[in-house]
Amino acid sequence: MKISVRFLALGAAAVMLASPVVGQRPDNQILPQSITLQQQGEALFSAGKLTEAADILETALAVDPRNRAAFVDLARVAKQQKLFGKAIRLTNEALQLEPNDVTALEVQGEAMVELGALPRARQNLAKIQQLCASGCRQVTDLTAAINRGPTVASATTPEVTKKN
Repeated sequence: MKISVRFLALGAAAVMLASPVVGQRPDNQILPQSITLQQQGEALFSAGKLTEAADILETALAVDPRNRAAFVDLARVAKQQKLFGKAIRLTNEALQLEPNDVTALEVQGEAMVELGALPRARQNLAKIQQLCASGCRQVTDLTAAINRGPTVASATTPEVTKKN
């Protein structure tokens, strides 16, 4: 009797562990609603409506957190808002889903340049060059950003004389 109770408990545990796996979708199938929202966010970004674009893109990620393009677009919005650390974090999320995403590497590299992290941006450029044997737009854009250098990190505040 003791043995049959153990087997019954073991079988129940195996069923409970296996059941969540049955209903999961493969990683390459993003929900269509999330893709639609991501495209709307991209259109709002192109129109210069950054706050609205960020809201829609965050909704797209809430619908399906595996939407890599939404992470990259949201990083572009953050970069445009001069939130470079946030842009880097968002591209890290995209790169966890696909480590060889050249667009995410480019956006991340541009944000790194703005923060003055040129060696890390050069590492991203080297990885993009390795992934893109024939010249890609991402290589050209990131090279231009590295050559231009940081615009925010090098900015200085004007001298103000104190009046007592």
